This record gives sequence, structure tokens and C-alpha cells, in this order.
Amino acid sequence: MPVEIAIWKLGAQPEPVTLTGLDQESTLENALKVDLSIVDPDLMMLATQLQTDHGKRIDILAMDRQGDIVILELKRDMTPREVMTQTLDYAAWVKTLSAEQIEDIYRQAHNGTELRAGYADVYGTNDQYPDAINVRQRMIIVASSLDAITERIVAYLSEFGVPVNVVFFRAFKQEGTQYLARTWLIDPNTAEQRADSKAEPGAPKALWNEVDYYVSFGEDQWRHWEDALKYGFVSAGKGRWYSNSLKSLKPGDRVSVHIPQRGYVGVGKVISAAAPARAARVTINGQETTFKDLAFKAETMHDEADDSLCEWVVAVEWLDVLTADQAFWEKGLFANQNSACKLRSVFTLDALSKKFPRGFQTP
Repeated sequence: MPVEIAIWKLGAQPEPVTLTGLDQESTLENALKVDLSIVDPDLMMLATQLQTDHGKRIDILAMDRQGDIVILELKRDMTPREVMTQTLDYAAWVKTLSAEQIEDIYRQAHNGTELRAGYADVYGTNDQYPDAINVRQRMIIVASSLDAITERIVAYLSEFGVPVNVVFFRAFKQEGTQYLARTWLIDPNTAEQRADSKAEPGAPKALWNEVDYYVSFGEDQWRHWEDALKYGFVSAGKGRWYSNSLKSLKPGDRVSVHIPQRGYVGVGKVISAAAPARAARVTINGQETTFKDLAFKAETMHDEADDSLCEWVVAVEWLDVLTADQAFWEKGLFANQNSACKLRSVFTLDALSKKFPRGFQTP
């Protein structure tokens, strides 16, 4: 059935927030051009209004940090047949592009900047630059509303592993301020699992269990593992590349925490989503406490006003932990520089379940 979004302001009497509607599709397209994290914090912009060899124009072409290419198509006033045919046609064309062609598309759209340089600018490092570009493609239809026919088609294709989804945006207004609400037709994790299960032999990718995440906890003057143990949190900051991936964590997720150059130090359950340090709250001895009012061993546990630079905090209930000096490591365990990412490695999960048994007990 068609997806509808509504927002209420809570109080003595719940008040509906007025739905304003987007003035025009270009308003949404411009917002996405400025910040693609509105759709997915893991995306970088490759090009907009990209002309294909068939004379059509792709609204937005993007890439994720694994090097997979993402086609974003705004529905506008297209019929169900038009939007699906056009989106699938774009994906079929993009699939034929070589890594060199993708790099050239980026170079032309960004005043000669190389894709590798753009990758480092968006993700903060080139250490994780993908070995292969455009091995996989994903399709996202962007809409403020969608008819039942298109929804059925997308749901049907997804069930058979076709990597297509719909993201809905609705604009709301209250007291002169506009808000943008987002929801998905199919949970992105479910869509990814379906696509992974049908992946081509040339693009192997371990299935994710929809629970486990890897978290990198870099210790320095503004972040200390003893503080995280004492107050129940993980954090990342000093740049969007570090904090954005942390925002993918949601309550109920299990996190396995790794200190770079040392090893794994704990397993916990996420209690609350990421929030800036100045606004975050953690629970200590059953009492909810404002994070910024705590005393830290880290010398400069910063609380900058700029959301792109400040520390972002995720409250965690620790299930099984070690001190930093006891960190667990052995050859073959998964580790990378992402502040948070899905933990797929069967070898790593098996080793962690033995080292941190309380963290992997079935409730």
C-alpha cells in the first residue's frame, strides 16, 4: 500500500506538524546535490544530469565507499512504466562502464579533480580506496509519493535480488522552519541482503546477519577507552568521514569495538542513536546523564559547535569487555578505518564469540 508520512509535536495534546509539500522536484534535487547523506551517509557524488549514450540524463550518479555505483532517479511526474523502465535502463548502461570511464565522468563533473582525490576528500582517507570500481550497481528512486503499481513492481524485483529501492521525502513546516522527513519503501538492510543473495560470482560478498557492527575506537587526547567503559558509549569525530558511519548504528545493534594497532576490547548493545557530544545523554547506574557534564580521562573530549567536526556519541550497554592492555587480536581478524561498518567476517565473528562469550549469548 502507498507509504504516508506524518509528524506530530508531542505535548499535553499531540499537534500535527503541517505538511507543506515540496515546491518543486528541483528543490529536492538541489538538496541532494548539496548533501547526499540525506539519502545515505556512505555516498559520494559522481555527477548530476549525466547524459547516457542513448541521449537520456541520469539525475544523480553516486558511489559508495566500496566502489559500488548508485543511480538516483527522481520520479517527478513519470508513470509507473516510465520510472521503472528508465531506472532499469540507466542501471543497464552504467553496468557497461569501466572504472576508467567512471573516473572520467567524475573528472569532467568536478573540474578535473581525480576520483581518488575526491574519495579522500569525502571519506577522509585513501587507505580504503576500492580495488575495483563499478562491480555492482544499485538503483534508488527518489519520490515524495508513489503509486501502488510502482511499489508492487519494486517490491517484486527486490524479492528476486534486483538492487532497487524507493526513498520517500516529505516536507513539513512549523513556526517558519521547514523539515524534511525520509522513509524507505524497503528497509535498506533487507534490500541489501536480497541483492547479496543473488550476487554474481564475480562480485562475492559475505551476507550480513543484520545485527553485528564493527566499531573502530581510536584513542588519543580527545577519546579514551576507559571513559567509554565507565560511561557506556562509543564515539567518533573530527570530520564527517569519521562521524557519518557511526550514524548508521541504531538501538539493538551489537557492536564489536576495536582499538587500532591493539585489537578488540569489547562487545556491547547500542542503546541510542548517534548524537553530538553537547546533546548526547548516557545512562549511569540507572540515571540518565548529560554527556557533556561528565568528567573524562581524555584530555580534550571536545564539544565543538560544528556538527561536522564535533564528537558524535552512541550510548552502549557493555556485555563483555577488556581493558585496552588486554586487547584481543589474532591474524585474519577483520579491521579497517571506518568508525562503524557492518561486520560480515564469519572468521572474526566466530573468534569474537569465543573471546567475548557474554556478548554473543542469545537473550
